[in-house]
Amino acid sequence: MRQRKNGGSIQSKYLLMILSILCIMLLFFSYSTSFSGGPLKTIANHMFIPMQKGIDYIGSSIAVSSADTKTKEELVKENEELRAQVDDLNSTISNMELKLKELDELQDLYELDQTYYDYETTGARIIGKGTSNWFNTFTIDKGSKDGIEKNMNVIADGGLVGIVSSVGESYSVVRAIIDDTSNVSATISSTEDNCIVSGSLESMTSDNLILFSNLDDDEDKVAIGDIIVTSNISDKYLPGLMIGYVSSVSLDENELTKSGTVTPVVDFKHLSDVLVILQQKESYQK
Repeated sequence: MRQRKNGGSIQSKYLLMILSILCIMLLFFSYSTSFSGGPLKTIANHMFIPMQKGIDYIGSSIAVSSADTKTKEELVKENEELRAQVDDLNSTISNMELKLKELDELQDLYELDQTYYDYETTGARIIGKGTSNWFNTFTIDKGSKDGIEKNMNVIADGGLVGIVSSVGESYSVVRAIIDDTSNVSATISSTEDNCIVSGSLESMTSDNLILFSNLDDDEDKVAIGDIIVTSNISDKYLPGLMIGYVSSVSLDENELTKSGTVTPVVDFKHLSDVLVILQQKESYQK
């Protein structure tokens, strides 16, 4: 039985060799004579197409096998490296967005500085604030060593923010005009009628408004949308600093004066940088 198997194996090898030689001869004959079609084409199709499919299958199997040789540790390592790259990219994007935001804020401060070019100013960054949702009181990173003094006016967003209430060597505290304790002598820009603008956190929280009172408007000239600025008779605030716009006005019970509300020009929920006017009202009057 073993001898027959060995003999069969030897015969198979010879048969394969003969068929291979025959194929080579047929290919050579076809190439030499430029003969195509007919029996030779049929034989070639039956012999070589299956061989080609077999070679393609072997190649695909090798590719899949090569991919499968990666160990789990290698895949985990690659995944960690990709995650690290994504984190780096996200960090870079965040830093760029932050720098762009800071650049926009500095541009706004520069434009504001040009608006009030008559006054010498210095920029300051807010480093702390009170417990309220509003910036009614806050701390800036400039103090006495930077030339900051009590009662200096603070501006941002095109208008008046408040006044310096206390000063340390390297920091200062600012009380905003929306604070409940704030009162500013103001003027209706279009009519030059005087009034008092008072802070109100309650009104700010409910309607984003502060209050004005003691307005003498006998001729009923004051209207919604009129600009309110700091008055030249104020003892602490420099004249002409924009406060906001009249949003409502009504006659008081005494029928002599009027009161109403003001929409501040400053966004007191999103302050980050301010300008401190280094000139005080006392020196301005001199």
